[in-house]
Parts: sequence; C-alpha cells; structure tokens
Amino acid sequence: MSNFDTNVDATRRQLLVGSAAVAAAMALPGDIFAASFHNFAHGAFDITVMSDGFITLPPEVLLPDAEADERADFLKRLGGGEKGAPVQTNIPLIRHGNDLILVDNGSGTNFQPTAGKLADNLRTLGVGPEAITKVVFTHVHPDHSGATTTTDGKVLYPNAQYYVSQTEWDFWTDKRFEAKRPTALHGFAKGAQRDLFAVEDRITRIKAGDEIVPGMSIVSTPGHTPGHVSVEIKGRDNLLITGDACTNDAIFFTRPDWHFGFDTDAEAALASRQMLLDRAAAERLKLLGYHWTYPGVGYAERRGDAYEFVPA
Repeated sequence: MSNFDTNVDATRRQLLVGSAAVAAAMALPGDIFAASFHNFAHGAFDITVMSDGFITLPPEVLLPDAEADERADFLKRLGGGEKGAPVQTNIPLIRHGNDLILVDNGSGTNFQPTAGKLADNLRTLGVGPEAITKVVFTHVHPDHSGATTTTDGKVLYPNAQYYVSQTEWDFWTDKRFEAKRPTALHGFAKGAQRDLFAVEDRITRIKAGDEIVPGMSIVSTPGHTPGHVSVEIKGRDNLLITGDACTNDAIFFTRPDWHFGFDTDAEAALASRQMLLDRAAAERLKLLGYHWTYPGVGYAERRGDAYEFVPA
C-alpha cells in the first residue's frame, strides 16, 4: 500500500468534519456550482459538464511531496490557504442516442456538505434522476459514488444500469477486507460496499477495452484505486475522461512526478498518470478531469519533463 495510510485517519476526519469552515473562508469562482453549463459535441456524443460542487482537501493529501514554499504557492493558486484548498468536481452528462450517461455520480450526502449538487444541477436542465440510463464508475471513492443512494437508502437513479471494473469490485467487496487492508481504508470500504451492493442487481463488471455504448470504451488507469478506469470516447480528437488518474490540473501537469495522498498504490498511480499525460500529449487527446478547474476540458502540451494544461 504505499503512502495512502500515512496520516490518513486524521485527514479523513478533517475532510468529513472540518472542511466546511475552511471552505467558507475561501473566495471561490461563481461557476464552481455550474451556474452556466459547458456543452460540446464530440463525434456521436453530446456532452454537458455538470458540477457536483467542490470539496476541500488538506495539504498532506494534495501535495505530500512538496517543500513548504512550493506547497504554499500551489495552495494559493488553488484559492486556498495553509489548511487546504478547494477542488471542483466535474461530472459529464453524456447523451448518445436514447442513453443519458453519467461518468461517476458525485458525493450525494456522503462526503462534504459543499458537494452533492449534481442532482439539483441536472434538474435545472430538466433532467430528473429517472432519465439517467447508465452510470459508469471510474472508481468508488465517496466523492465519485456517494450519490448512488438517497438518505433513506433508495437508489437515486432508479432506471440506470451501473458499470464498475471487475478489479474495483473485487477489491472493495472482499469479505476479508478489514483483515487484509490498512485501517485507513476501512471507512472507504464501508462506503464502497454501501454503494456497490445497493445496485448489485443492475451492475455490470467491466475490464479494459469493454464498450459501454459504441464508441465509448474503458481504459485501465490503476493506482488511485486498484480498479480505477478512465473512459475514452471516439471523436475528432478522442476524449479521455480521466476520473482521478490525474487528480488536479494545476498541480500534476506541472509536477507529474509528485504523488497524491489518497492514492491506494502511490507508485502505480504515478505510472498511470505519466502514461496518461504522455499519451494525451503525443496523440493530442482531449481530456476531461474530475477535480480540474471547471469545466476541466482541454489538452496536455509537453513542456520538457512536465506539461501545460491548455483549455479546449
């Protein structure tokens, strides 16, 4: 397990209890709640980037490898301070034929109070929960899958089919999870099991190369979690929806050699991120990042050993 369990118990308590006060003190851009929506056509797909709000992460999660002066500079750039910084949550609503597809469904009420805004934002577009036909999980951390059920335990998107990688399913639903894995992961496992078991009767377990619909396929990007996947969509410049394979544009394009504190396998995550950015730059893939500056759509251009994020 690499660096995930270092200080993560205390960090998790910070995230769930103290982050609201930190976030309230920060000046945040108005479109963090997607007052306007970013829409674009991509091949046979129509994509609208929705916001689930934002979450606040402490420095030891965002920047565990940074020296003090670098850490302060990045936190300031993100609109934060010494206690942490906000990162946005960008969720694509994808129309393909008769399908309305979400890649991840956000936090619901199961992470931080500044997140969980997706369902309300969908309603402003006239899209009720019953209209969603498919939900694809990049992974099942609570800010990506926590909205699977409502506070009373009902499935929020009642007509949707769900997709998760077989490796992700096997990891989180292991009956001997707590005996085999660090204590720091136990709370995340409980949340993952809550979300996965709630839709077990309608879930398809997938692997790299599988298609969700024609032109929309799965790419393996492990490390952040063992079964983390990204989603590739065919178009003029293929679009890669990255989940948390590259967690933040402001940090990890500039420092692709740095780790992220919530990566389950830090070195595997680093390798996946470097592979993703290298391929994106070489092939000029369009990218959509979950915790990137809204709307999180753009390109990676190589700058020596690093990259620059160029908005689309």
